[in-house]
Amino acid sequence: MSAFFVVASIVLWLMQVTVGAWLYFAFPQIGWKVPVAAVPLLMTVLFQVFMSYTRTHWGVWESWAYYFAYAWAGLAFLAFCICAVCAFVQWGLFFFHVQARAWLGPLSVGLMAVTAALAVYGGVASPRVKHISVTLPGAPKMKLALLSDAHLGMGVSLNRLDKALKRVEEQKPDALLVLGDIFEYGPNRLAYAKRLAQVQTPLGAYGVFGNHEYYVGYDASKEFYKEAGIKLLENELAQLPNGVQVAGVKDVRTAHVRARDVEQLLRQADPARTLLYLSHTPLYAEEAARQGADLMVSGHTHNGQIFPFNFLVRLQFPRVYGLFAVGQMKFYITSGLFYWGIPLRFLAPAEIPIIEVNA
Repeated sequence: MSAFFVVASIVLWLMQVTVGAWLYFAFPQIGWKVPVAAVPLLMTVLFQVFMSYTRTHWGVWESWAYYFAYAWAGLAFLAFCICAVCAFVQWGLFFFHVQARAWLGPLSVGLMAVTAALAVYGGVASPRVKHISVTLPGAPKMKLALLSDAHLGMGVSLNRLDKALKRVEEQKPDALLVLGDIFEYGPNRLAYAKRLAQVQTPLGAYGVFGNHEYYVGYDASKEFYKEAGIKLLENELAQLPNGVQVAGVKDVRTAHVRARDVEQLLRQADPARTLLYLSHTPLYAEEAARQGADLMVSGHTHNGQIFPFNFLVRLQFPRVYGLFAVGQMKFYITSGLFYWGIPLRFLAPAEIPIIEVNA
């Protein structure tokens, strides 16, 4: 088992223990001492077993095990946040000799139920189409569809991808820009690629790798992009049929792309033509703007995926989601098409961004 899953299992266990301890304090009449100790250990072991097993075994029951394990982890995180806040409030009230567990306990349970329902709905809901209008002086009028952080495979069915791509096709974009983290692992790999290849646009499909393309295997990911009809840009520059230039870099962190690598790439572009810059990870925006990029697009952050995790994401990235102006350059970061791992979204909906240039 990887170090990531070991750390994740320890964190999961601690979160569940915190939730159990709060419920034991809030409802002493129930006497939950044994469940407080036993349930976190049992569920953490199941999480480890299901995660390990579903990495190499695919099927209907394996899919249910996958969803259950990841969903439990996400719900445990939400429950932990709620219980931690309630415990902090009760701790503060202790200084005023106020005992609030009689109402804080039911309140915490109610909040957990509501947030769980909203998070599950956010996970199963179809990604919304979001229109973003940008003005790029000198650029031709065009409509760009962004596809990022789909994490297809075991966690996202082919049927869900098909429904999302039909919504993309309804928008009739001029070009498809793919920002990485597209396919993870699981059955029907070729079927996913073929469905992506069916999205036909006048200007073509161009994309970059995200960090997960490297995690699941560089060669396999490269073959997937080829099968999906996506022109892969690895620190490369291409030109659309309408004269617009598209530059794309390898994943900044996983492939150790430096600021000077980005600057060197963008300096190769014709300054008289519009320049689009694709980077999975939303870093080096200032460098891109200084080198004349007109529009930068990124993904990776998922906008936190589950509130309040987005606050932790903000510790890593100065910009997490939305449209920004960096000098003369426009910069859009998408929340992604679906989700990674945990099949939930809370206050961070998935989206299909349609960027309308000079509309």
